[in-house]
Amino acid sequence: MKKSYTIVSLFSGAGGMDMGFENQGYKILWANDIDKDACITHKIWSTADVVHGDISKLEFNNIPKPDVILGGFPCQGFSLAGPRKIDDKRNSLYRHFVKLVELKEPTAFVAENVKGILTLGSGAIIEAIIEDFKSKGYIVKAKLLNASDFGVPQDRERVILVGIKENCKLNFEFPEPLDHKVTIREALSSVEEPKIEDICNASYSSRYMSRNRRRDWDDTSYTIPAMAKQVPLHPSSPKMIKIHKDLWSFGSEGTTRRFSWQEAAAIQTFPLGMEFVGDLTSKYKQIGNAVPVKLAGAIAKALYSTLEKGENVICLDKSNSEKHLSMLA
Repeated sequence: MKKSYTIVSLFSGAGGMDMGFENQGYKILWANDIDKDACITHKIWSTADVVHGDISKLEFNNIPKPDVILGGFPCQGFSLAGPRKIDDKRNSLYRHFVKLVELKEPTAFVAENVKGILTLGSGAIIEAIIEDFKSKGYIVKAKLLNASDFGVPQDRERVILVGIKENCKLNFEFPEPLDHKVTIREALSSVEEPKIEDICNASYSSRYMSRNRRRDWDDTSYTIPAMAKQVPLHPSSPKMIKIHKDLWSFGSEGTTRRFSWQEAAAIQTFPLGMEFVGDLTSKYKQIGNAVPVKLAGAIAKALYSTLEKGENVICLDKSNSEKHLSMLA
């Protein structure tokens, strides 16, 4: 019988990463996020104990001990899309992740963040984060992955950190890209035509018009963002026309519209018909903040293979290391 490794999930949002891991046979025990709507959405599809609240105010001793800890810690301070401040207070939230890893000593952890974290502070930030995890007894590997290489119909580059407990002597290898890239046409083939109220119709800002936002049916989509008014255009929209550097306009033929929230969810590889609670802005936010389900699934599958190789390996916890060593004497 296939073993079900247990998961504790931080910064879980609506649960894109969690769902990807559950699809590969893991069991989500406990999840947390500060977004109330996202927590309710998570509760609808999962059986986890989903706790809404500020991670800095939670009692970590009440969190169950898992085999794996997941976390896409907040990336606003690291993002290439907005202001990038080394001292942004959101950049320190990962320390709660490190603290929980130290306390629970899981066999492994998986963390996700935006591409911009690699160059923030000329690379000093990512190096400091990796060193923090290493100091807790983990061998850490980091790699920039594009979700489009793993069955996600979207160009979405994200940094994935995977840590394996040093005592386990296990070697994790990142998954290899798939041969086929899923297109927008394939992703939306079963998605119903949206209602007007399911599409963000906010005005198009100068930031939005600073670059092309439309791709064709047989392409992969641009990244689905968390901000509704920045969501890319549906391929039925007329092509955008470049006017000057950092200035584009809409074509005159046809109707211009963004992806609906249901279409955005499909591009993020959430299951068709999945329920997201909250108003339109909240739905787009939950979807855009999520780790694409199929990207998470590819990482989960690779990690599962690694953990299976270690089933006969004793991973020493600080709490039982002396007892184990005495047994070997």
